[in-house]
Amino acid sequence: MAKLRAVAAGISDVGLQRDHNEDSFAILKDHELYVVADGMGGHRAGDVASRLATDAMVDFFRATAADDVTWPFHFDARLSEEENRLLTGIRIANRQIIERSLRSRECHGMGTTVVGALFAPEKQTMFIGHVGDSRAYRIREGGISQLTRDHSLVNDYLLAMPELSEEQRSELPKNVITRALGMQDHVTVDLQSDGAEEGDLYLLCSDGLSGMMEDDELLEVVGNAADLTEACNRLVAIANEHGGEDNITAVVIRIEPCPPTADVPLRDAATEPAEAFKPVTPKKTEK
Repeated sequence: MAKLRAVAAGISDVGLQRDHNEDSFAILKDHELYVVADGMGGHRAGDVASRLATDAMVDFFRATAADDVTWPFHFDARLSEEENRLLTGIRIANRQIIERSLRSRECHGMGTTVVGALFAPEKQTMFIGHVGDSRAYRIREGGISQLTRDHSLVNDYLLAMPELSEEQRSELPKNVITRALGMQDHVTVDLQSDGAEEGDLYLLCSDGLSGMMEDDELLEVVGNAADLTEACNRLVAIANEHGGEDNITAVVIRIEPCPPTADVPLRDAATEPAEAFKPVTPKKTEK
């Protein structure tokens, strides 16, 4: 079986109808971590929340690269190493957002959605964790699948009452999310794993993209692009052509064979300097 690697590109755009960008993203190639966060709060510093989320996850992965370090949350033996890393990174992000919100009046009440993907080459698996309505899609063999379920009021109603009529559904308020980082001390993170295959494309995005484009449009742009950066630019352009009602962020990841040489260059792009990382103290613990 050929060894696989992930390559990625990302972009974030303010959109046509917003005056500042509350989205953030990170590509941490040396740890195969990819993150998109969509801040909430507007004047309550949604941009600070999304930046804290991406920075906190990036810094946690870097700080825990060695084996003899302590994680600030219990290691769940029921989950894989990758799932624990992703889960803990998101929990740290949630804690830092809450702490900043409590310290700063300007940041009080801020929050953010997050979707993170972690590729494990040795397992040929993409691990995905998310909170809120930022999404992960997979494109394979000419089809597109939404891998995440939005944590929204509409979806929660449909989960509890699937028999709701179209008329009843239309009366539910749109764009109301029921789960986000910064809302409460304990955050529930949805985790999943997806067996990756050569040629797979993964798209992580904020709702400023998914809300402006249909799935078949996403499939056409990402599936047919010769270059990942070109795909990201085209996604933003089309979302803006459709109205650009919100900030637009996309990270596109392609799964491909490793080159024959053992020395694979690492690319660590689009990560912002950490603003408020608190070093993690040494040694992973188990319940």
